[in-house]
Amino acid sequence: MTTDSAISEHLRPRLQALTERMNLSASDLVADALENGRSLAWQERFVDTVVRGIEAADRGDFAGEDEIAAVLDKYRPAG
Repeated sequence: MTTDSAISEHLRPRLQALTERMNLSASDLVADALENGRSLAWQERFVDTVVRGIEAADRGDFAGEDEIAAVLDKYRPAG
């Protein structure tokens, strides 16, 4: 099935920028939004977060053992 839709002028540049950053087509991004309820703003924040994480990893900025243990303890079931 092929569907055409009009994208508003103020969303078009954001969608184009996101397709370039994610190496996906506009159709892929729209399909993801429809299938998973992910807005354009959500997708933009997601990509920004991933990029910041990669940059931190490239700098060698990783969580230490104590930080990992604290997160695991926070979510570990009481026993």
